[in-house]
Amino acid sequence: MRAYVLVNATPGRSLELARRIRDVQGVRAADAITGEYDVVVTCESPDINALGKLIVEGIQRLDGVHKTTTCLVVT
Repeated sequence: MRAYVLVNATPGRSLELARRIRDVQGVRAADAITGEYDVVVTCESPDINALGKLIVEGIQRLDGVHKTTTCLVVT
């Protein structure tokens, strides 16, 4: 199962946060971006439960993460 996680970061923290998110197991890419969101993350997991754990425990708990929006890949 693959998903894109859109992250709103604390102002001034997006570059550092993208680097730290890349170290989370299951994350395939994390890039600082411009626009409404600050970081876009590509992640993969074997099932929805593992994906939820990756997002909640691996990404949302990082210092500097303000909010996340998850987009599940359907193709």
